Amino acid sequence: MIPQTVPEATFHTRVRNPKLSGDNPFEWKALSTADVFAGRRVVLFALPGAYTPACSDSHLPGYERLYDDFRAEGIDEVVCLSVNDAFVMYQWAKSRAIEKVRILPDGNGEFTRKMGMLVDRSPQGMGMRSWRYSMLVEDMEITQLFAEPGFRDAPEGVPLERSTAETMLAYLRTGETG
Repeated sequence: MIPQTVPEATFHTRVRNPKLSGDNPFEWKALSTADVFAGRRVVLFALPGAYTPACSDSHLPGYERLYDDFRAEGIDEVVCLSVNDAFVMYQWAKSRAIEKVRILPDGNGEFTRKMGMLVDRSPQGMGMRSWRYSMLVEDMEITQLFAEPGFRDAPEGVPLERSTAETMLAYLRTGETG
């Protein structure tokens, strides 16, 4: 069962500290759910994993490409969430030249589990991962959610049909779910 408000969770992120130098001028920063969603309109899309084919080639690039269109529709931030750690998420975004979409690591899967979207991908060697979905969050309230069909543990793959950037943008423009 999907909650009606985003669940309380802690996101363990890395942020650049201008006082630090060298190869790793970053430090840990814990963000709460409220830090990400309170008082804002946020589009969050969640995906199974950094560096995976559909996530890297279609899902993330689609939201990056349409980022300015989301902003024009009154979205404060577009967030990509995956059950990967902050180091992996940072390097993945860097490798894909992501500059606009906020990359949010859910390394412990806490948020994903509380959303009811955690699935076991152990047969593929991936451990526990997020199901693919997108949602519109308005001041902590989930007002629209597009989850991919076939939610289950151990899928061969996770489709990319309903949670695309184009689907969410069309919803924001028309209010229709297609």
